[in-house]
Amino acid sequence: MTTLSERQSVPMGSYRWTICALVFAATTINYLDRSVISLLKSDLTKEFNWNDGDYADIEVAFKLMYALGMLGAGRLIDKLGTKLGYFLATLLWSLAAIGHAFVTNTLGFIVARGALGATEAGNFPSAIKTVAEWFPKKERALAAGIFNSGTNIGAVLAPLSVPFIAVAWGWQWAFIITGSFGFIWVVFWMVMYDKPAKHKKLSALEYEYIQSDNDDVSVEEDTTPVSWRRLLRYRQTWAFLIGKFLTDPIWWFYLFWLPDFLESQYGLKGTDMAIPVAVVYLFSTIGSIGGGWLPFYLIKNNWTVFRARKGSMLLYAFIVLPIVFAQLLGEINMWLAVLVIGIAASAHQAWSANIFTTVSDMFPKKVIGTVVGLGGMYGAIGAASLSLFVQKNMFVYYRSIGQIETAYYIMFFICGAGYLLAWSIMHLLVPKMNPVKL
Repeated sequence: MTTLSERQSVPMGSYRWTICALVFAATTINYLDRSVISLLKSDLTKEFNWNDGDYADIEVAFKLMYALGMLGAGRLIDKLGTKLGYFLATLLWSLAAIGHAFVTNTLGFIVARGALGATEAGNFPSAIKTVAEWFPKKERALAAGIFNSGTNIGAVLAPLSVPFIAVAWGWQWAFIITGSFGFIWVVFWMVMYDKPAKHKKLSALEYEYIQSDNDDVSVEEDTTPVSWRRLLRYRQTWAFLIGKFLTDPIWWFYLFWLPDFLESQYGLKGTDMAIPVAVVYLFSTIGSIGGGWLPFYLIKNNWTVFRARKGSMLLYAFIVLPIVFAQLLGEINMWLAVLVIGIAASAHQAWSANIFTTVSDMFPKKVIGTVVGLGGMYGAIGAASLSLFVQKNMFVYYRSIGQIETAYYIMFFICGAGYLLAWSIMHLLVPKMNPVKL
């Protein structure tokens, strides 16, 4: 019989971090593909004679179809399993991304963006379910922070590549080249991924560690589907949905409108905005990884999972607040605006790593994809609503009277307030984050 000291002397292994790297790569590709259009907005506006309303319509099409895709993607991934579900999602969104290159009018872009939104919806339910399968609770926020930093790396790679590809070969090739990366990823995924219990490269000691704080083992044997209606009876579900509804739109605002802000306020175009946009998302990368590391550190220092998660999220909500001064600081120097937007984007990613992890904290693994999908749907609906009812009308109006800076001032105020409001509502609904017993 192996003694405890002998077992502790055997290297545990770290294959779970290889799986995390795969999810990080998929998330990077996901955000690279969705970021392309914002960096080509100036070129496409000239070619197709767009106004802010047309661009907002294209953006809304993506968000609405992303919302609908989220509703089905989470449940489908719970049914098909992470391996096949992630494979199909990545394959389909890569095809949709490349499809933009063959569009010839504004309606075509609306259709192409809708297709991209519906298929890209599969990434986060797959990613969070993967983390829940491969990591103990104490490491999940860190793993989520690492893979979620792929959203920032994708957004960094986009301004450092897309404008240059467009200048060299035309805007069509920007969509084709970036969209092709997903085809490479699916090969690695199918070769390298399987569930921990079946994976040949996972040591027994690492498998034991992954299951070390798993209170869901017995439930995993039950594969009976759980309806959306049943899940919506729980306050834990609504805490996640409302948190996503109030804060996801802010990230989407950065993603789709940051290049326009730099162009309209400071006259930057094409390759000129590559460095400022990249700086914002490099800040976000730090926030994503640091935001996942902080609760991991606190839990290691004897904080409960609940206290570490909620305390970290409250801190990140306060860090966002300086963005309300972005417009005023930008009048002094553009880089001051870039700095506070970068800090706010960094805090958002720290928040995002933790709000996703609340799902695996509170729900059995068999419904994680479904709950994440519901939350993603609410986040996309919130983003589409903000675009449709605020950005579209407000930006068109203020630009028409030559006061676009006022529109951005209002939006930055909304960005600053969203997280504290979301945290407060989540805390009222689930003051202790008790696990759901299905």
